[in-house]
Amino acid sequence: MKKNSKTNVCRILDSKKIKYEFVVREEDKEFEEIGIDRNICFKTLVLEGSDKNHYVCVIPIDAHLDLKKASKFLKLKSIRMILQKDLEPLTGYVHGGCSPVGMKTKFKTVFDETAKNMEKFLVSAGKVRNSIIVNPVEFANFCDVDFTDLVAEQ
Repeated sequence: MKKNSKTNVCRILDSKKIKYEFVVREEDKEFEEIGIDRNICFKTLVLEGSDKNHYVCVIPIDAHLDLKKASKFLKLKSIRMILQKDLEPLTGYVHGGCSPVGMKTKFKTVFDETAKNMEKFLVSAGKVRNSIIVNPVEFANFCDVDFTDLVAEQ
């Protein structure tokens, strides 16, 4: 893991005294190659509900979001992924660097329930290949998020 300058996400967490580990992956490296268990890696997805509001779901990196579960939990008729071209104007983040912290607007956010029982998990730190490892419950409390089953059955 190489050292890199901290992101805005890191500065936000520092200001709130949230403990985390900052991780930067080189372009050609996978998580396992830098000693990180892929099972703790989560991705941040941005969606638009039938109510035209936006929502954020954080799920395991290798999982697929179950849109029906998400819409049911959020009490929406339906929900869909936003288009990739709309991500940066809406959130301030590019695809692959979207973090549940520090978006231009704070959206209702939900973490998959699998994170709740983990000691630590990894999410994007706001730039591609930049991540933070943090306690998911402490992070969820800071982000004011709920936990629920969001993953599609495989």
